[in-house]
Amino acid sequence: MLIGRIGKDPDTYIFDNGNKKISFSLATTESYRDRDKNEWIEQTEWHNIAGYRYLADKTFAKGDLVYVEGKIKTRKYTDKDQNDRYITEIIADKINILLRKSADSGSYGSGNSPQPPSQEQPPAQDTPDVAATPEDDLPF
Repeated sequence: MLIGRIGKDPDTYIFDNGNKKISFSLATTESYRDRDKNEWIEQTEWHNIAGYRYLADKTFAKGDLVYVEGKIKTRKYTDKDQNDRYITEIIADKINILLRKSADSGSYGSGNSPQPPSQEQPPAQDTPDVAATPEDDLPF
């Protein structure tokens, strides 16, 4: 199971027998705090994703946040210079779009997609000062 952003617009292939394949790169990022330096570190990993049949009919775009579920496979092939090469892919069973990235403005959203959290703080509300409330008035 992976959640990440599509790195470039997917490629779609149609084979001679009519079967379809979609492939794209997916970036997943892990964040953690380095205790020695006391700063946040981000590590991004890139995954090759391949989907067949009905998954190739879905429309994905660069920047979309997607959920991918599948199995990891390594395959061997021979390049044009007759060298053996290996590629590791996630063969997807499910691909769900979690958040679309709008192509025209670079912003997020389309339809019922959730909006990313705002960086702005909500306006301050008038809330009673908890310390000013007598302990005898607590409901528990």
